[in-house]
Amino acid sequence: MVLLAAAVCNKTGKALLSRQFVDMTRSRVEGLLASFPKLMTTGKQHTFVETESVRYVYQPIDKIYMVLLTTRNSNILEDLETLRLFARVIPEYCKVLDEADVIKNAFSLIFAFDEIVALGYRENVSLAQIRTFTEMDSQEERIQMALRQTQEREAKEASKRKAKELTQLRKDAAKTGRGMPAGMGGMGGGGHGISASSPVSTPIVESRVDEKPAYTSSRQVTSGKAMKLGTKGKDVDQFVDKLQSEGERVMSSTSTQVRSAAETPAQSAASAGKESVHIESKEDIKLSAGRDGGLENMEITGVLSFRVSDERMARLALKIDLGNERTQIQLHPKFDKEKWRAEGIAALKNPEEAFPLNNEISILKWRLQTTEESEIPLAINCWPSEAGKGCSVNIEYTLNNEDVELRDVVITIPIPPGTGSPVVGSCDGAYSYERSALHWQIPLVDASNNSGTMEFSTPGGKPSGFFPVKVDFTSSTSLLGVTIDEIVTATTDEPVKFSTDHKLNVSKYEIV
Repeated sequence: MVLLAAAVCNKTGKALLSRQFVDMTRSRVEGLLASFPKLMTTGKQHTFVETESVRYVYQPIDKIYMVLLTTRNSNILEDLETLRLFARVIPEYCKVLDEADVIKNAFSLIFAFDEIVALGYRENVSLAQIRTFTEMDSQEERIQMALRQTQEREAKEASKRKAKELTQLRKDAAKTGRGMPAGMGGMGGGGHGISASSPVSTPIVESRVDEKPAYTSSRQVTSGKAMKLGTKGKDVDQFVDKLQSEGERVMSSTSTQVRSAAETPAQSAASAGKESVHIESKEDIKLSAGRDGGLENMEITGVLSFRVSDERMARLALKIDLGNERTQIQLHPKFDKEKWRAEGIAALKNPEEAFPLNNEISILKWRLQTTEESEIPLAINCWPSEAGKGCSVNIEYTLNNEDVELRDVVITIPIPPGTGSPVVGSCDGAYSYERSALHWQIPLVDASNNSGTMEFSTPGGKPSGFFPVKVDFTSSTSLLGVTIDEIVTATTDEPVKFSTDHKLNVSKYEIV
């Protein structure tokens, strides 16, 4: 079969869209389609007509025609089979099936036509495959959207908490008779409002540990008069004087900036939440489990490294807890293997040797490959069943290892094509439906929230159409429990403060 072009036209032969699969000019295509209505004979059931050069294979669809232009020696049976697939594609993108709707969705139809025919020859594809190819579904995009929604919710909750704190601060100030700073009074609207055009240094209040929480204000205040650079409002000065008389320690924002500029690299690392010795571990998990239970394969790999930013702490020994006894460990060749086997301590063979500063130093790698179902960190039980003309689906998650915390969990259940949107009856967490998939989102799964369920139904589909179920999550703790118990100096055994950071990547997590 050699297909020259696939076109949608109205009853007068006007081309609404046309996709050429061989080299043809626009005028030739428009001329062939314009002569098409004149060649049709009424009162006959034929769905094709021929001329000396081409064959028209067509099917009426309401007020439009789906027309294939082929050579005369093409196989008519294959032509008719291809025509039926083209005719089924159009209602997938056009709901009204009129000229305006076809023109509106022309690009989507052309993309679908390209999946059916390539270089004039029919591709072996089904309608479901065409839908999948044209949707260009992205698991990463869905995860990113779920994370973005979670971050937006957390930001809203944080703003609500801040508003409550401000309200409580006003009440406390009214009870003690101290008053509020001018910048905060302006929030209610008045002569001393908030203005972004008149910046003034607002003091930062540092409260004692046993006192009430300190309030840090970065808002800008104005008065009714013009302001001079380097001066402070009288209300601010009075407020600062009262705090100092009550024993509060007040520090101006200017002195804070000077102090920050004078910090050493080690101090700046600590101010950013990292100690001079910072540990970083990375893990990757690949898992495939059966829908009827059982683990087909699971592989968890990881690497542990650290960075030193202070030369006084460049000679270290690290005591590491491996967690799972079945974990395979590979220690860096420069470390003392005898000390590692005997005491579980990673130290250089030469205690006097110092680690290089501000460089990422790898310590060890680990790997666990198993088919033991009890090792699955988050078990998924998806139970679809036929219910009348549709399906009812119950899905449950269970945290097997309660020592880990899984965050931003997204469980994606595919919805069989042609069944429409699912009807969710109950859900522990949030959910969204897009691109033929139901996304179940749980912000945190830990020991206090170690299981949850969701139930939904669809008006059609088969139980096998709800697989594979895909899972994605992040974690700030190692799935295998690889942790740093203690870090000491290699020569004096003095404890060293350190910070940790763990990153988890889910390469594959499917229930098939």
